[in-house]
Amino acid sequence: MRIVIGAPANGVVLKDAIRTYVEASERVSTVVDVSDAELSYPALSIRAAQMIVDGEADRAILVCGTGLGTAIAANKVRGIRAVTAHDLVTARGAVENYDAQVLCMGQNVIAPAYALLLVDAWLDARHDPAGSYGPKIDEIRDYEAR
Repeated sequence: MRIVIGAPANGVVLKDAIRTYVEASERVSTVVDVSDAELSYPALSIRAAQMIVDGEADRAILVCGTGLGTAIAANKVRGIRAVTAHDLVTARGAVENYDAQVLCMGQNVIAPAYALLLVDAWLDARHDPAGSYGPKIDEIRDYEAR
């Protein structure tokens, strides 16, 4: 799996811990860090999301203070489903139910050790388009296509 990761200044500590972790994972083939001290959270979130749409990455992990700003910005890219997750149910369900390609977390609200557990759940999760949520994702895609 190809992962893009990024954080503005107020997410770098957690992002660095996650980056080290995913780089060591056998599930991840490539990690591209789009963090840049000159970039705002909207700019780096949009850049990461666009890399997924363009086929340069499979998923992204974004970290800011709360995870909310990065999720809002990434969701502005057509075709992207970005979520903020701070527990195992939402991290796993983000992919299994909603086929979310972008996981957003908040450095100010989640401990690094727990964040790594969420990353594990999110990396392991797979979406089944034939499942009960498949038609709902299609409905979202149809709306975006208009």
